[in-house]
Amino acid sequence: MRVGLLSTPRPVPGRRAAALAGAGVVALALPVFLVAGFPVGGWALAAVLWAAGEALSVWLGKLPTGVDHLGSSGLVALAHSFRGIGVMIVLLAVTVASRDVGIAAVAVYGIAYSLSLAVSLVEYFSGERLS
Repeated sequence: MRVGLLSTPRPVPGRRAAALAGAGVVALALPVFLVAGFPVGGWALAAVLWAAGEALSVWLGKLPTGVDHLGSSGLVALAHSFRGIGVMIVLLAVTVASRDVGIAAVAVYGIAYSLSLAVSLVEYFSGERLS
């Protein structure tokens, strides 16, 4: 059996760098929105959704997980899934109600989430391999 890059387990990286990268995108988007005349309501919605999602992640990160804590492990998994679903539902509803605000919010949140995911992946794959 060949051990490859994707099959080698590594420790879970911290969330701080990824969260800061996403928050940085949200923060840097505000001056762009103000100068370019984009709907600030879209930026505000993305900022609120980002902050709420990160607060949920912090809370979930404090719950014990693993084989000895199956109940809380399931709760963490479901909550992370519903976080994404909830954000999508809110963004879809806002986009239907106000196209410009919704698209602006989707753009900011999408870029923040993508950068956060990229930072997490880089941290994970640059970490030490577990035996």
